[in-house]
Amino acid sequence: GNYPLNDPQGLYYGQALAGYGIMWNTRYLQANKLPAPREWADLTRPEYFGHVAISSPSRSGTTQLTVETILQGEGWDKGWAQLLAMMGNAAAVTDRSFAVPDGVNNGQYGIGIVIDFFGLAGKYSGFPVDFAYPAMTAVVPANIALIAGGKNTDEAKKFMAFSMSTEGQQLLFDPKISRLPILPYTSLKAPAGYPVPQEGAKRAKVQFDADLSENRYQVVTSLFDQMVTFRLKELQAATRAIHDADKALKAKPNAKGGELLAQARNLAYTSLVGEANVKNEEFLALFRKNRRDVEVSKQLTGLEQMWATKARENYERARGLAQQAQGLAK
Repeated sequence: GNYPLNDPQGLYYGQALAGYGIMWNTRYLQANKLPAPREWADLTRPEYFGHVAISSPSRSGTTQLTVETILQGEGWDKGWAQLLAMMGNAAAVTDRSFAVPDGVNNGQYGIGIVIDFFGLAGKYSGFPVDFAYPAMTAVVPANIALIAGGKNTDEAKKFMAFSMSTEGQQLLFDPKISRLPILPYTSLKAPAGYPVPQEGAKRAKVQFDADLSENRYQVVTSLFDQMVTFRLKELQAATRAIHDADKALKAKPNAKGGELLAQARNLAYTSLVGEANVKNEEFLALFRKNRRDVEVSKQLTGLEQMWATKARENYERARGLAQQAQGLAK
């Protein structure tokens, strides 16, 4: 795509490639009679309620990139609507990114939102799991660089050269590693059916903007925590009520019930920060300030507490409206 493999200023090299997608436990899905999800939108469907796991983007850089990929691909408002509907189906938001693939590998969770090498490592290591890239994904490099002032410069340079050589790149196919190489497969021996990053990049429907991601990083991660991580139970309850009302109204349509359900969805799945705000440099700059500054900390804490309170109120109101809608379908 438009994401450079190596730093234009020469500060680092791309040493491997990575994409973002969905892994699932095949036995779990079979036992629960669930189809394998292929797109992010699939994870908003009612049959996946309680079967999805993700790590918090404030604790996992790979999850932050996944969330940002969806926001860039769908647009801010539509992206958040999709994310919140997906998260309403979440069984857990974990503190560490590796807790998600571990949980899918052992059958604790049916589906995990992960960086590709977590899913591929599980698959090629013999766990009953599989992995797919949604159309809305991005292929970005994992970087390697020499530390300025390091004591072992010669050894570091040799290691870097080895890691990007044919021999070093071939090691990325080891089942325990399962990374995507930067070298073309014509010079390597890839396992049968192994993903080809160049093809994935061509299919990807989003041109990832690293500068945009960096500029709003703190806003996105903080907003996710206040709306999802710390309010998961309330979001789950609202989503369950929405699913129940939707099922009831499909069986017995009711115009008023349909209106109430639409209001419930709007309340539950709308970002508390509008697109205009994340285009406001003054707003973004506040989140980049040092939280050790008492005034900055006070201002940010107050804003986050307001988001948390508003999210709880919205989810409770959404649940109530959905229950009213369901009642009209009886």
